[in-house]
Amino acid sequence: QVQLVESGGGLVQAGGSLRLSCAASGRAFSRNAMGWFRQAPGKEREFVAAISSSGGSRNYADSVKGRFTISRDNAKNTVYLQMNSLKPEDTAVYYCAAASAYLYTTKGTSFDYWGQGTQVTVSS
Repeated sequence: QVQLVESGGGLVQAGGSLRLSCAASGRAFSRNAMGWFRQAPGKEREFVAAISSSGGSRNYADSVKGRFTISRDNAKNTVYLQMNSLKPEDTAVYYCAAASAYLYTTKGTSFDYWGQGTQVTVSS
């Protein structure tokens, strides 16, 4: 079992920054691929970013590339999402996810543990 708890969401003006954190407990965090997903009102959940178990590989959705950075600290069992140059269209609930069977993946169906989500609201 893996438990994930997100934090760091909030309200920010367009152009601002936020840093999301996801604290993991349970099974070996350092062997799990980790990812961030988001879901805006009335829309399906979408992939945002993923990072391999070692942190050596990362992937981003085109919509956030160059603005968001995913990172992890395996000593702290934590994954981060640094979000810069935020836009109103980034408004969503952001979810942290773990893929316990993969060292690296970007497929949503590969992630088997999910956090409760944290709200990010970007005002124009």
